Amino acid sequence: MKFGVVIFPGSNCDHDAVYALSRNLSQEVVEIWHRSEDLCGVDVVFLPGGFSYGDYLRCGAIARFSPVMRSVKRFAASGRPVMGVCNGFQILLEAGLLPGALMRNRNLRFICKTVRLSVATIDSPFTNRCRPGSVLAAPIAHGEGCYFAGGDLLDRLESEDRVAFRYAGENPNGSARSIAGILNEGRNVLGMMPHPERACDPAMGSTDGLTVFQSLVAAAVPVL
Repeated sequence: MKFGVVIFPGSNCDHDAVYALSRNLSQEVVEIWHRSEDLCGVDVVFLPGGFSYGDYLRCGAIARFSPVMRSVKRFAASGRPVMGVCNGFQILLEAGLLPGALMRNRNLRFICKTVRLSVATIDSPFTNRCRPGSVLAAPIAHGEGCYFAGGDLLDRLESEDRVAFRYAGENPNGSARSIAGILNEGRNVLGMMPHPERACDPAMGSTDGLTVFQSLVAAAVPVL
């Protein structure tokens, strides 16, 4: 399987993703510069965390206009998987590929810690290898990770089984209904604040993030 990791000015988790996908998952990975509209024939697009364009304006608000995002939108519209983590999640929201918004953390502080995530659905390319209700350990590192949406949208996300992950126990940033990750209507776009790519190697203290990427690989393999 071929993953494309998009790199924006200010990305700082791109190498984490490349390492996890190539070394821990043994998958082919290409790095895609934000000014390129060529996705290099990848099977999955990954938008990493960081501070794209220095997080001026709102987080992800400038990155949404990068040339690569035109190709990412077409890629997603074709039904192929797109995954955004942390700043990548913020970019997906700003680009209109996911609904809702991310606001400053409830305590107005940058939070960097390992959290517990409850898998809210296994009906997606990103979670099909997880067990229903299983809890994963993965780190967060963000200042604007409080997911916000109106009540009607929150109800719709829940009724359509589009909440992918919730914070289990502590809600570190005050996200509405403890939401940590959501899916689009087509279920092929995932945005999440915690970093599964930083939980793929035993040296990092958790390998729970592997199941997210293993799910993507499994979803690409045709059932005979």
